[in-house]
Amino acid sequence: MPPYRLQALLEIRERAKEEAENAFSDAVKAAEKQKAELKRMEQELEQRKAERKQKVKEYLQQIMAKGNTGPNSFTMMNRYEERLKDEEAQLALEIEQQKEAVKVAERLVEQRRREMAEAAKELKAIEKNKETFLKQVRAERQAKEELNQEEIGNTLFLMRQRK
Repeated sequence: MPPYRLQALLEIRERAKEEAENAFSDAVKAAEKQKAELKRMEQELEQRKAERKQKVKEYLQQIMAKGNTGPNSFTMMNRYEERLKDEEAQLALEIEQQKEAVKVAERLVEQRRREMAEAAKELKAIEKNKETFLKQVRAERQAKEELNQEEIGNTLFLMRQRK
C-alpha cells in the first residue's frame, strides 16, 4: 500500500488537537480556581461584617460595664469601627478585581473551547481525506486483482483451447 502523502500533516493536526484539549482543560481549571477564590473572598467579607458588628457590640458593652461613657470612649469606638469598615471596603475592592479576573478566565475558557473545536474540525477533515485515500487505494487494488484474475482466466481458457 502506498504511504499516505499527508501523514505528517495528520500527525501535526493530532498534536494540535491534543494541545488544544490540554489548553482548554488548563483554562477550565484556572477559571474554577478563580471562582473558588472569589467565593472565598465573598465569604470572608460576610464573616468580617458579622465580626465587626460583634466586636463593636462587645466594645460598647465593655464601655458600659466600666461606666466610662465619655465622648472619648465613643470616639475611639467609632474609629475602631471605621477602621474595620475600611478593611471591609478594601476587601470589597479586591472582590471586584477578582470578579474581573473570573470574567477574564471565563473568556479564556470560551476562546480555548473555540480553538479546540477548530482543531478537532481540522483533524476530522484530514482523517476524512485519509479515509477517501484508503478507499481509493483499496478500489485500485481490487481492480488490479480483478484484472489479474481475468488475465489468468483468459490464459487458462487459451491454453485449454490449444489442447
